[in-house]
Amino acid sequence: MDSIKKIYNIGFGPSSTHTMGPRKAAGIFKKENPVAAKYRVYLYGSLAATGKGHLTDKAILEELSPVETEICWHPEVVLAYHPNGMKFEAIDETGKITKDWTVYRIGGGTLYDGVITEDKCRIYEMSTMQEILNWCESKGRTFWEFVEEQEGKDIWNYLELVWNTMIEAVQRGLDAEGTLPYGLNLPRKASSYFVKSRSYSRSLRRRALVFTYALAVAEENAAGGKIVTAPSCGSSGVLPSVLFLLKYDFEFNENKIFHALATAGLIGNIIKHNASVSGAEVGCQGEIGSACSMAAAAATQVFGGTPGQIEYAAEMGLEHHLGLTCDPVGGLVQIPCIERNAFAAARALDAATYSILSDGRHLISFDRVVRTMKLTGHDLPSIYRETSEGGLAVS
Repeated sequence: MDSIKKIYNIGFGPSSTHTMGPRKAAGIFKKENPVAAKYRVYLYGSLAATGKGHLTDKAILEELSPVETEICWHPEVVLAYHPNGMKFEAIDETGKITKDWTVYRIGGGTLYDGVITEDKCRIYEMSTMQEILNWCESKGRTFWEFVEEQEGKDIWNYLELVWNTMIEAVQRGLDAEGTLPYGLNLPRKASSYFVKSRSYSRSLRRRALVFTYALAVAEENAAGGKIVTAPSCGSSGVLPSVLFLLKYDFEFNENKIFHALATAGLIGNIIKHNASVSGAEVGCQGEIGSACSMAAAAATQVFGGTPGQIEYAAEMGLEHHLGLTCDPVGGLVQIPCIERNAFAAARALDAATYSILSDGRHLISFDRVVRTMKLTGHDLPSIYRETSEGGLAVS
């Protein structure tokens, strides 16, 4: 498996797959073909179907500027390897194509072109939960210690940057008011929810706050703000909201938050490696389901859960999102995406509570649920996998 840094990409929303990915790919292609007189970019499948709503064209044009660039949309063409395919062409002054490059954004921050991707950081030999649980049992240690052993102590510097970026996204989202851009005129809710949360007490207040924090980040992402994929832009509000609540309402220290980020990143890594975190490939279960699983594991660890209880919480977070479709209205990461962040954050805390009440033993393993999610995603019709051709997107 790759470094968990590949789960936590820092960038601008609204989509890791449709915005951050094409922008990064365009930058790579421009660097390799700096003297082109013109660029032409073909977008295929899901990238084309919901690209305008995700600002795909805007991201590419900004990255390739000031060179003239033509965008060609082909939602009806789905390349064999992955639904999120794109082809870049460099054209000289005579109109001759001097270089072309087909690349895929495969979710969770990874570009793949069949041979190479972005810099690879494959550092985990173990890639299943059961293997890692066995390691924890044999060593008497837990998941964050496994991450530190595999990644090295420098991982904490990166996770500190991740955490600070998450904090800033929550705070900006709490301060922002008005409507979100790009056509749906959806009002921001985080600021008003934060004010209303003060009228509640104890458990109701905490539930209102976790909703509020998740909305804050999800709304920032929808507006194109700076966020952290966890594991995607569309699900970027789930983990920060849970950790923000643990830090500022439960008053856990930052070391525990960093350790929780390591564990959550490991959970996301296992899911990504053995299934997918791409909505275009497996539906929203791969985004919101994975985010809920990551947050549930993180919260369980912070509250003192054993490795078995952490695994149980992660399993429930993913299991109870199986079959969730990706059908964004207008191709925007707004409806139903923003509300899903809030509900998944609350569900993550519920899973943490449930698992800690147990002894950690349960029938269906995390690894089995990951395999099931992958199969379920592939069984979903394409209209429910980030194409905006079915479900809420057309109803």
